[in-house]
Amino acid sequence: MFSDAGRLVGVALLGVQVWLLLVLLVRLMPGYSRRPPVAPRRTPRTDTTVTVMVTTLNEVHRVGPCLDGLMQQQEPLLEVLVVDSRSTDGTRELVEAASKRDPRIRLVTDEPLPPGWVGKVWALENGLREARGEWVLGIDADTVPAPGLVGAVIDAVEQDGYDVASFSPQFRDQTPAERFVQPAMLTTLVYRCGAAGATQPPPDRVLANGQCFLARRELLLAHGGYACARNSWCDDVTLARHLAANGARVGFLDGSKIIQVSAYASLGEMWREWGRSFDLKDATPTWRRWLDVALVWAVQGLPLPVLLVIGTMVAAGVVDPIHSANAMLWQALLLVNGSALFIRLFMLWALRGSYAERGWSFWFSWLADLAASWRLTLSTAKRPKAWRGRSFESLPA
Repeated sequence: MFSDAGRLVGVALLGVQVWLLLVLLVRLMPGYSRRPPVAPRRTPRTDTTVTVMVTTLNEVHRVGPCLDGLMQQQEPLLEVLVVDSRSTDGTRELVEAASKRDPRIRLVTDEPLPPGWVGKVWALENGLREARGEWVLGIDADTVPAPGLVGAVIDAVEQDGYDVASFSPQFRDQTPAERFVQPAMLTTLVYRCGAAGATQPPPDRVLANGQCFLARRELLLAHGGYACARNSWCDDVTLARHLAANGARVGFLDGSKIIQVSAYASLGEMWREWGRSFDLKDATPTWRRWLDVALVWAVQGLPLPVLLVIGTMVAAGVVDPIHSANAMLWQALLLVNGSALFIRLFMLWALRGSYAERGWSFWFSWLADLAASWRLTLSTAKRPKAWRGRSFESLPA
């Protein structure tokens, strides 16, 4: 017979899951009318100018395809500033060789890193001081821009009247292990902030992607450049939310057709490097991050285990979901967790365009939801102290 304690646990779990499932549905509903992926622009534009900024620190094995993609861009691209933090692996020589092929590419060395700044954010700040374009477009060194990207992002922001916009990429060159775990981690972001291309959320829920981040140069300068995100581990989201809170119109759009990213070499590197910041620390109050952790566990991490436990108990004759005194509780738990699992499986179909290669590991990535929930919990509980070989022990919390 099912104990009173077990009944109380079931009722409490059901109450939490029902509430957080409703929260999730409210967040996901705008995604049904989201804008389709931004398409590359095939013809040049001469009515505006764009400065692309690429930050580098020992990126010789990754920055080449990025520079090749940028050299294929037409107007409105004005210049490409590669802001290097004194690389020692041949990155600088590679960039200088590229600049001889395309004079729009220029190597810039950032100033020594001051206290209280994360290295990448400081490099972006140095690039902003050198930029001459009406717009500045931050591009990560591990991305591959498609021909027509620069014109396409300008078209996109003008269409919707954005002052700032970032674009989600298409992931490529992932190992099967990465394709098994990373989509589950990505789903937590959608659950917490909504889908790319959906209507603009409140400023404190704005999502951004620093791998392709566009903003009006004068707007950035008017708001202190990148200083608001100087010590942030999720500088892109911190900056976007700061600008949105101060009246800028900020968009997050699907850029899977205009930019690809090959960010990590293994599951371990992805788990460590992306996991350090994907809880959106520094851009989200602590209480809200922990509420998001609860949401992810309730509607993503736990539904499959709950269904398996109930199924095992039914098979063993421990519970009867039809004729027992607690039949309504069991039926409600089955309905809620079954609905959450259905939504999760639907997310696979919705996210399929974000992956250049999929295969069986992508389609079974929902089995990694427990791991993704646990990684989010670890990231929320612990603040990182190092990144890309640099120590940031002195950064304030």
